[in-house]
Amino acid sequence: MTFVMCLVLFCLVLGLVAVASNPSPFFAALGLVVVAGMGCGVLIGHGGPFLSLVLFLIYLGGMLVVFAYSAALAAEPYPESWGSWPVMIYGASYMVGVILASATFWGGWYESSWVLADELVEFSMFRGDVGGVALMYSSGGWMLIISAWVLLLTLFVVLELTRGMGRGTLRAV
Repeated sequence: MTFVMCLVLFCLVLGLVAVASNPSPFFAALGLVVVAGMGCGVLIGHGGPFLSLVLFLIYLGGMLVVFAYSAALAAEPYPESWGSWPVMIYGASYMVGVILASATFWGGWYESSWVLADELVEFSMFRGDVGGVALMYSSGGWMLIISAWVLLLTLFVVLELTRGMGRGTLRAV
């Protein structure tokens, strides 16, 4: 399990470097999906499968649609890819920064902090995330409805801001 978690965390850092080093939104979208998937993998490793599923579906369902629409409006004829020299230099400098930061904080703390939610099973009656599911649907139902309305309002605000020159949302770029 330690090897799988190290692999997931390494892919999470690689995805973050891919998003941070890429100036083009087209190629950064793949990095965002990798980061969301690996972050949900970390949550699954810590005993929260329902939380990670909800996070991944909400991210892909809500945020990525708005991001894809904004990226389509900000289209470039020749976008910078991961193989171009400026992006490779940025990516290498970010990886050197990550390696220096990890060498600074290297110690032995990383394995002792990986405590799963199911390891304290004798002190609880539920699994790690089942209690949160019941609470979310019982007393948090109104918050879910408010969150859905806020996401819908955000979508309309983004559509209105990126409309441009009164030609509607669909236009030739």
